[in-house]
Amino acid sequence: MTQVQIPGTDLSIFPINLGTNTFGWTADESQSHAVLDAFVAGGGNFLDTAESYPAWVPGNTGRESETIIGTWLASRGNRDKVVLATKVGDHPDHKTQDPDYIRTAIDASLQRLQTDHVDLYYAHRDDEVTPIAEVARVFDEIVRSGKASHIAVSNYSAARLAGWFAAAEDEGLVKPVAVQPQYSLVYRREFETDLRPVAERRDLAVFSYFSLAAGFLTGKYRTEADLEGADRGGMVQGYFNAEGLKVVDDLVAIADSHHAAPATVALSWLLAKGVTAPIASARTPEQLETLLAAPGLELSAEEVDRLDRASTPFAEEEPS
Repeated sequence: MTQVQIPGTDLSIFPINLGTNTFGWTADESQSHAVLDAFVAGGGNFLDTAESYPAWVPGNTGRESETIIGTWLASRGNRDKVVLATKVGDHPDHKTQDPDYIRTAIDASLQRLQTDHVDLYYAHRDDEVTPIAEVARVFDEIVRSGKASHIAVSNYSAARLAGWFAAAEDEGLVKPVAVQPQYSLVYRREFETDLRPVAERRDLAVFSYFSLAAGFLTGKYRTEADLEGADRGGMVQGYFNAEGLKVVDDLVAIADSHHAAPATVALSWLLAKGVTAPIASARTPEQLETLLAAPGLELSAEEVDRLDRASTPFAEEEPS
């Protein structure tokens, strides 16, 4: 299976990043282990989690996903076969980038994951209050301690990310190697306008989240009735308008011409737009087939352009 290298690292990854926010939510431990087994059997090797997954579920602590991955790694004995990423700073109890908290959070994550290091450690969400140099220093400290091989950022503005690089260059600190932005056919503006220029200039890997817009781009939600009882119905609701449904119509048409699933085409579009490895999640092994097929589906320039045009309303600047 084709693999790509994360720039500035020795990490080779299959270009689909398995999102594990479903673990402990729509998939219990046994189901999650089955998904992980199938993902690896299908050629995947890159796992994305966070200390906050899935805290939004009533009764959860927000640390279930890491714990489930940890039991899987321990039972399979395959830590050296996977590239493991986790995040800090978006837990309901700890929404800051406070250095003292980050020092304790990495240790807690490693304990849950049952490993001595993660390959990629993200600042999950910027608090825009903690001086960026302090954040850069503590992440540098974590890499130099061996607890993380590399660092990355998610949900950071271009300005704060630029400040991180400035601090790292001034003080000789470790620099981020990747960004994780929200990016999909129906959420283009923020990444394309602000973060993509920084990612290109800094040669950063890009791992998009909500790559399938919470399932909207799978094509299974075509009417309001389709949302009834859906776990992610509330997330999908925001895309239910003429512009969003037009994107799905074109997506389905292109998918049908390839005898492929709409989700496969949506992920292939992201790969064609320069995303290193889109993040997509699954709650059953059967759902993985369409995700893993994306790198093998090469869209024509005309098909990419058709999807670009259909999704233009999501790329344009909002009226002031």
